[in-house]
Amino acid sequence: MPQNKIQSKDDLARILQQKQVEGKRIVFTNGCFDILHAGHVLYLAEARALGDILVLGLNSDASVKRLKGAQRPINGQFERAVVLAALESVSYVCIFEEDIPYELIKALQPDILVKGGDWNVADIVGSDLVLARGGEVKSLSFSQGLSTTNVIQKIQREGK
Repeated sequence: MPQNKIQSKDDLARILQQKQVEGKRIVFTNGCFDILHAGHVLYLAEARALGDILVLGLNSDASVKRLKGAQRPINGQFERAVVLAALESVSYVCIFEEDIPYELIKALQPDILVKGGDWNVADIVGSDLVLARGGEVKSLSFSQGLSTTNVIQKIQREGK
């Protein structure tokens, strides 16, 4: 069941600590993932290929509103979490309330931290934490033209 992949920060920290003891490499990424599209799916598959376990930090509804505006998110945090958890590439989903996942990264201690290709490695939140532990930080491929904003704009154009 996808819901089994949705974990609290504290529970997930315990799970991941054990997985690392077992020699598993933990990859972490985060985002709003408001309307899932092909760019998201390709990105998450690429991220998962870097390690054994892919953890997705998901912005809460409140943080999406602060970051994207009053009209967002389109889909609520639980619905977004379930859809993402159903993807084969995603091992765990953890909803966080802050605008940035710094405290979540600090608690989970991933081995690899990734964001999309529109991010410079130096600007990736939590890179200092991961690098200090000897981990890796990567900016992955970016699918030009594939974005939630573009999907919303297309729906709005076609709805007129």
